Amino acid sequence: MNKVESSSLKQKLPPRLARLEELAYNLWWAWHRASRDLFKQLDRTLWTTTRHNPVRILQEIPQENLDALAKDPIFLRDFDAVMMEMDKDMHGSTQWYSKNPIAYMSAEFGLHISLPIYSGGLGVLSGDHMKEASDMGLPFVAVGFLYEQGYFRQRLDHSGWQEAIYPPLNTQEAAMRPAMNGNGEKQLVPVRVGDRDIYLQVWEVLVGRARLYLMDADVEKNAPWDRQLTARLYGGDREMRIQQEIILGIGGVQILRRMGINPVVWHINEGHSAFMVLERAREFMAQGMSFEEACARVRAGTIFTTHTPVPAGHDTFDFNLVDKYFHHFWPQLNLNRDEFLSLGSHKMNNEEAFNMTKLALTMAGRSNAVSALHGEVSRKMWHSLWPEKPVDEVPIGHVTNGVHLASWTGEAMHNLYRRYLSPDWLARQDNPLLWACVEEIPDERLWDAHVFLKRKMFATMRERAREARIQQATPPDQLLSSGIFLDPDALVIGFARRFATYKRANLIFRDLERLKALVHDRYRPVQIVFAGKAHPADDPGKLLLQQIYNIARNPEFGGRIAFVEDYDMHVSRYLIQGVDVWLNTPRKPMEASGTSGMKAALNGILNLSILDGWWAEAYNGRNGWAIDPGQDYDDSNLQDDADADALYRVLEEQVVPLYYKRDRDDVPRGWVTMMKEAIRTVGPHFSTRRMVKEYLEDYYIPALHDLTALNGNVTP
Repeated sequence: MNKVESSSLKQKLPPRLARLEELAYNLWWAWHRASRDLFKQLDRTLWTTTRHNPVRILQEIPQENLDALAKDPIFLRDFDAVMMEMDKDMHGSTQWYSKNPIAYMSAEFGLHISLPIYSGGLGVLSGDHMKEASDMGLPFVAVGFLYEQGYFRQRLDHSGWQEAIYPPLNTQEAAMRPAMNGNGEKQLVPVRVGDRDIYLQVWEVLVGRARLYLMDADVEKNAPWDRQLTARLYGGDREMRIQQEIILGIGGVQILRRMGINPVVWHINEGHSAFMVLERAREFMAQGMSFEEACARVRAGTIFTTHTPVPAGHDTFDFNLVDKYFHHFWPQLNLNRDEFLSLGSHKMNNEEAFNMTKLALTMAGRSNAVSALHGEVSRKMWHSLWPEKPVDEVPIGHVTNGVHLASWTGEAMHNLYRRYLSPDWLARQDNPLLWACVEEIPDERLWDAHVFLKRKMFATMRERAREARIQQATPPDQLLSSGIFLDPDALVIGFARRFATYKRANLIFRDLERLKALVHDRYRPVQIVFAGKAHPADDPGKLLLQQIYNIARNPEFGGRIAFVEDYDMHVSRYLIQGVDVWLNTPRKPMEASGTSGMKAALNGILNLSILDGWWAEAYNGRNGWAIDPGQDYDDSNLQDDADADALYRVLEEQVVPLYYKRDRDDVPRGWVTMMKEAIRTVGPHFSTRRMVKEYLEDYYIPALHDLTALNGNVTP
């Protein structure tokens, strides 16, 4: 097939199908089933081989196929219906009080696998937040990076050691276009980084009604070493990181100004973009305000969300790096060096440095954690910033994360919800009364839907194993860990997330003999599927991954433990829809929130988790299981032993017996009852609809009112 560049699609598409280009270049299609089905109809083989990328499908599909479809009445009917639905969504009424948009700044965005500018939960949350803002009609604009090499693709060598592969992103094959200036030229914005200018090309990504602007330093005007600044997500040393965060925070503001966008509310998603507050203060001071007046206006319109309860997870920079890159900046704020450094100076783990979270917390008018428990941990962690207040009055609230239901609900479950909840269940998704109707789903139908998604997961794992065998000449012992020997009728536990040591992926291997008894039970076997990546610089995480991979290919476990390589949004979707139990074993209280378990529960998958993050709020004793030894230990080894023992006991005494207790129709009625309870309790309360409404009501609108009170020129 001859590949056609995006600029040539207008000539390739028949006039009757011209709007396919518009549809392909708006990621709205990524969470609307009818639009995805439409691209499947174009060419189902291409849909698979392009990894569900409509832009590439339109580039590679033979011209004669398009010409035939332009005359196909059935395809044209479906095409017109999709475009009518898109037009309805794009031109719906807004719920916001101002024509000025909300600016959302994040280091990563997980929108679709065809745009690999995310690493994990933080990015997927950003993407889900954008999608929900579009669904709700908020004027939402986001800023991030175009990572030319994306986040790495994972490959495990024969020893199980993770190798990072960085395939270049072909911008011609992604749903993005260069942002243009008023002269019809590509938007190129210079940003001061230390003593030099870095030129940034701006790319625009349409996400329904929301817009994402991505910054790209890989342009000819930059020095070769500067062109690498936006190459990789979370790559390089501390000096590269501070340069990236200057570009994200300060450059992000300047790019929005150049695009003629003047947000009224600014949302900092994690501390990576916190330098934004300094640039906005500089702007106000350039208008004649004092530093104090400028800070008051910045605070009034700024929201900050912190995502990590782990001290090492907060970005810090040595003072010498801050000197190097900001010595020219603090005079513009009418500050001396010490005054400037005090904005971020903070001692953590007995080391004092410039802390991006402190900068964001003290310069944002409203701050929040991402679960109720994380809020408690954060208030204790940052109490020193407000020593005069009791811990429970430290001004850090919480908005528990949610997931975008339209993106993560399996098709079989979606069809059940349409039939038994309501045809418009997605429009009413945060109404608990709607979800009470899940009790009306016949047990047999719910179980059949789950079995369908489970077998779909197994088919995907087998296909990936086949491809690896052909392309990489995978040796037979590695096939043992690929999942091809798993029994689709047996209990499957899923564990898929970033391989950081505190997440304790190896907790279930604490007592191998006890685990072998579960795995090799002749009549009630237990199987486990692992997936996930360790950060390329995290050797302890990579060692943990290697340990689990080698256990998975150990013949002693008989192929009942699998490791799925190259975890991404695509793999995640199959796992959170297809396993029976979703396992989560973080060292409490290091899990800020977690969202994968929410996605699983939405699909009827039962959570088996430490009572940390979101599960501490969601668990009610009937919608899953808690791993709770009943006692906390100061010694981490003792805690691991106790948690592992609690995990084994829950599996042995509750999970396994309930799963295998079947009636004459081979339906586990007790299990299905718990599935319904999980769906009923998680669906309305852990969706991005609920989450974004909380941000709107408790953060965005109050910020708008504060700005109005300060200067009167923001019209609510």
